[in-house]
Amino acid sequence: MNFDITQQVYSVSSLTRELKNLVESKYRFIQVQGEISSLKRAYSGHAYFTLKDDSAQLKSVLFKGTARYLEKAIEDGQQVICHGRISIYEPRGDYQLIVDSVDFQGAGLLQQRFEKLKKKLEAEGLFATERKKKLTPFPKEIVILTSPTGAAIHDFLNIWRKRGFPTQITLFPVRVQGNGAAAEIANALTTVNREFPGSDMIVLCRGGGSLEDLWAFNEEVLARAIGRSKLPVVSAVGHEVDFSISDFCADFRAATPTAAAEALIPDALLLQRQVNHFQQSLTTSLLDTIENYQYQVNQNRRLLGDMDSIFTNTTLRLDHVTQKLHKVILAQLEREQLRCKEQFVRLQNNSPVTKLKIQKQRLDHYHEKLLFLFSKSMEKRETQLGQHAALLDAVSPLATLARGYSISSKIDSKSGKKTLLRDSVQVQQGDRIELRLHKGTFDCEVI
Repeated sequence: MNFDITQQVYSVSSLTRELKNLVESKYRFIQVQGEISSLKRAYSGHAYFTLKDDSAQLKSVLFKGTARYLEKAIEDGQQVICHGRISIYEPRGDYQLIVDSVDFQGAGLLQQRFEKLKKKLEAEGLFATERKKKLTPFPKEIVILTSPTGAAIHDFLNIWRKRGFPTQITLFPVRVQGNGAAAEIANALTTVNREFPGSDMIVLCRGGGSLEDLWAFNEEVLARAIGRSKLPVVSAVGHEVDFSISDFCADFRAATPTAAAEALIPDALLLQRQVNHFQQSLTTSLLDTIENYQYQVNQNRRLLGDMDSIFTNTTLRLDHVTQKLHKVILAQLEREQLRCKEQFVRLQNNSPVTKLKIQKQRLDHYHEKLLFLFSKSMEKRETQLGQHAALLDAVSPLATLARGYSISSKIDSKSGKKTLLRDSVQVQQGDRIELRLHKGTFDCEVI
């Protein structure tokens, strides 16, 4: 039995040096794609990190002089393509990538994942308009899923305080960035649906950031949780230009947390002004109606002529009763005014909570009145829409076809082009004709 055994004995240093020369000569200019992790910046300004994928990792170093020319700083979690060369660090015998430049392709890869998931969920109907739940215009309680230390919740609460509407805000703290954040938010949605069933809506709240920062809101697990939620879900993630999968799945999408607060929480002062305006308009309308009826009564009395004497005694009695009733009403009004003044003084000495309850009752009343007016307006619009639809159906060419008419087109034998026929001189013997009926078409030949 023969063995090919080299007689040369290497030292560790010499073997490592030969391997270093071999590796560096073969892998001088390479590109490696992966995710940055375990990033550390030394006092010297050099950056040491690991470039990894699903099954392997590669130690890498980015020197300070090279880092100055990058379009942006590298961070953990970024998907990148690093250009450089492979080298072996002799003191430790580690091989590593010496990075010359970084191509930030992570956003492009994430965008591809985003578009793929978007198409999948859209095909399943998760974005369908008919699945979306309506939001109440006057919410009593809103549950916010967000980070308690982020700027987004402070922006939301600032608008809530300015509006002055008695909506209760419940903060449910969750992580809004990083690994596991999407699953944590999804579990929180399930918990809120179970423990806060009386809430009016759930708001997913997070400020702006890069695509990587907002990626938790593009995960399928969160999209499914939003679709399962029995409570309406509002997505207020990022800035105006940021769109996430959560935006498409949610029942309502707000451009920013501030915009969400402005859209969801009514302005108490504005509502009061609108109520006052409607009250004044109603009073003016009633006065005009009474004046019009009074004018008609005077006209009718002049037309009656001599019959006026028949009603003289009745008129006198009516005037007497009216004066008496007027005095009674004035006396009652004075008593009620006195009681109101006493109650007003007592209310001033009570807590603000009582005042808020009274205002809430008034707002509920005006809310019902507004909903009634809105309902009447919608009924009127639906009636108009039905009339327009009937008119369109009456003049539709399809209706003409339904009465037995047809449309004839000549088919060019070479190009297949169809020409609408209006005169028999347009056809000759042997031409192909297409007839379109109310239901279906068929071809025929001129004989």
